[in-house]
Amino acid sequence: MPPRVAFLTPFAFPSVRGNAVTVGRIAHGLRERGVEVTVWDLSATTAPHVEAAVDAYRPALIHAFHAYRAGPIGLRLARRMELPLVVTLTGTDVNLDLFDAEHAPLVRRVLEGASALVAFHESIVARVAGALPDLRRRLIVVPQSVVLPMAEPFDLAARWVLPPERVLFAFPAGIRPVKRPRLPLAPLGRLVASRPEIRLLYVGPVLDRAEGEALARALKGLQWARHVGEVPHDQMASLLEQADVVLNCSRSEGGMANSVLEALAQGRAVLAADIEGNRSLIEDGVTGSLFRSERELELKAEALAADPALRARLGEAGRGRVAAYSAEREIEGYLGIYRGLLPVPAG
Repeated sequence: MPPRVAFLTPFAFPSVRGNAVTVGRIAHGLRERGVEVTVWDLSATTAPHVEAAVDAYRPALIHAFHAYRAGPIGLRLARRMELPLVVTLTGTDVNLDLFDAEHAPLVRRVLEGASALVAFHESIVARVAGALPDLRRRLIVVPQSVVLPMAEPFDLAARWVLPPERVLFAFPAGIRPVKRPRLPLAPLGRLVASRPEIRLLYVGPVLDRAEGEALARALKGLQWARHVGEVPHDQMASLLEQADVVLNCSRSEGGMANSVLEALAQGRAVLAADIEGNRSLIEDGVTGSLFRSERELELKAEALAADPALRARLGEAGRGRVAAYSAEREIEGYLGIYRGLLPVPAG
């Protein structure tokens, strides 16, 4: 196995963004298997400092998470140091950047220069191969796993005093347009008139200022909805256990959203947008509920709010669904890729 691997990521711990959670989990798993991994957070320092540090580290392989944000520096380093480059595709880089007039040339150059491309689900493979068919043989699916220990309690009462009979919808996501945070406000607002027990809790940092300001304006004066901001990842298990339904309203996902995986792992009922990334985990009416319109969101939210047994059934089925996505399977997938790119040590 490689003595050293350099991870390049747009964000790393203590950030609670999806990339940071994914990178932290994979780095920990690889270290447990004897691989030396150092993570460089590209949001924390300048590119020249990162390049100098990676040069000094002398890794056997460069692994970039996110083709647009981490791929270019990874490609420069891999070419200069004559090393293999692995790129894990995390969602916006494929669903948005690959087809954006400004970003696409850079993303395509990274994808074409990588030795291996990792997708979380076959839907991402199909999307990339549809645009760049010559890359199909370099695309490998490694499903995400979920590791969410009950490390620290989340004191919900200190953030928001709720009525005893509440039905709590949680929206765990960074506030940015792709997550469509304002989408559930109108349908849930209509339900509150007949179901005053409904509450909506937004959890996550503001990642887009304009969207954050728009959400704040939309929440102003609403007694039944609140944004509590960023919550440390080691409190998320506790927070999810206090929710009744977890929402995902994204326009696109990279195959398997960490927030959905974590909600299912905690046995929560999930109500999610009917998109490819969510369909990789949610079978409508079996492991969760999917919606295709605001009206469908309203109807399915009402059904979930009214029926604790339905929530429990979907939550337990969802928990069983994610049990197949073990951390061991995920790490073995990455080790297999590394073995295919690096010489096997003698003896």
